[in-house]
Amino acid sequence: MPTALKSEKKDMETKRINISPKRQITIPQKFFTALGFEGEAECILCENHILIRPVRDGGGEFAEQILGELISQGYSGEQLLSEFKKKQREIRPAVEKMINEAKAVAQGKKDGCSYSDLFDEEE
Repeated sequence: MPTALKSEKKDMETKRINISPKRQITIPQKFFTALGFEGEAECILCENHILIRPVRDGGGEFAEQILGELISQGYSGEQLLSEFKKKQREIRPAVEKMINEAKAVAQGKKDGCSYSDLFDEEE
């Protein structure tokens, strides 16, 4: 067996699960706990596999920008934490809206603008 496959198998654990007549599955407790699932899971179809992973609503990729903006607005302590959580929850719906709008433009259902319209300097 190639070395790459051997190392992948060491990091992988499998468990057979049942699918109910309503297409429902139960995530094994060990997996659920290890990955930190909470209220939602993201289900991704990739080729002939389904990937199920915890939803991370944290907007972690924007955390520094959010914190910087809130600090510059004078927030601190508990108020900073509260506003930070509020802003993080707003990220996912905003990104989903942008994706849906981009799909509508790509499908010709909505007018869009070009890259140069957005980023070229004004004349």
